[in-house]
Amino acid sequence: MKRYSPKTIARVAGLFYLAVIVCGVFAEFFVRGKLMVSGNATATTQNIMASPDLFRLGFVSDLMMLSAFLLLAFTLYVLFKSLSKSLSLLFLLLVVISTAILCLNMLNHLAPLLMLTKGNYMAAFSGSQGEEQVLFFLDMHKNGYMIAQIFYGAWLFPLGYLTYKSSYFPKVLGILLMLGAVSYLTDFFIYFLLPNNYRTLSPIITLPVDIAEFSMCLWLLIKGVKTPKKNTSQPTLATA
Repeated sequence: MKRYSPKTIARVAGLFYLAVIVCGVFAEFFVRGKLMVSGNATATTQNIMASPDLFRLGFVSDLMMLSAFLLLAFTLYVLFKSLSKSLSLLFLLLVVISTAILCLNMLNHLAPLLMLTKGNYMAAFSGSQGEEQVLFFLDMHKNGYMIAQIFYGAWLFPLGYLTYKSSYFPKVLGILLMLGAVSYLTDFFIYFLLPNNYRTLSPIITLPVDIAEFSMCLWLLIKGVKTPKKNTSQPTLATA
């Protein structure tokens, strides 16, 4: 049985975190942000038809992000379980739930591509109805993401608390992660309850999330964990 040090486990988690960020940013900003024109069904449909491979790549990138997210949560569970198994299981469970929702929600992302490239789906609609249906599925995809945000937002709170209590990380990282959880959940409520103000408020509200997650990712990659001063029980990852 081979056991890995906390620093090694942390750096593996950092790699998964980096994959989550890179794949998520690519799918959201370089694919959907480029191809989807908010409120314009015709332009969105034309963009997807002109770049179906890019749209398909965004779909795959999102699924890779979700796979990396699940592995990230498991790796951090291994790192933190000696500190609190119950809280570690809590954030792992929250990630599992959000990943399941998001994977199912990816069908809304795939539907426009199938409508435009497979069979005679568009022939069932008259005029601009098919284009409106494409935009509807993409809007449903966005709403599905926001529903899952309850869980992938909430996971940052137990993670942040364990980060704060652990001797492995600076306490400010834990505080930032917990603030990130509050930011995500606030953003969720604004999206559904105050939709007219969402575009204005969301970039401000989610700023702590961006700072927290980028900081945690960089710390895991570069530093790993701080070396404890005392010889305490360390989490280990065993492989056959």
